[in-house]
Amino acid sequence: MRRTSVERGREAERSAVRLLRRKGFRILARNYRTPQGEIDIIARDGESIVFVEVKARSRLGHGDPLEVVDRKKRRRIAKAASHYIARFGLEDRECRFDVLTFVGGKAAEHVEGAFEYNG
Repeated sequence: MRRTSVERGREAERSAVRLLRRKGFRILARNYRTPQGEIDIIARDGESIVFVEVKARSRLGHGDPLEVVDRKKRRRIAKAASHYIARFGLEDRECRFDVLTFVGGKAAEHVEGAFEYNG
């Protein structure tokens, strides 16, 4: 039975959490929702706060999952990150935006510092 894109996305997020924990990240939040948008995973890597976007594709024929994180998506993630930073008083913390991709259910790439956002 084929899985839906929602099911694939949920499984990818669970896999991403396991992968990040193995790398020593501490998970702070999952599916953090704000009026500006949602962040799949928020984690700590050392002293840095990391906002992680998880993208999954059943196969590469449907496009590179990294390409889906376009300018509009990056802007939404950054605005949601600003909300989180302000809410928890983390303005003095170093932050970065990572993207974790999965293709066919397997981790394909973890791009640390995948993009920057300056407003």
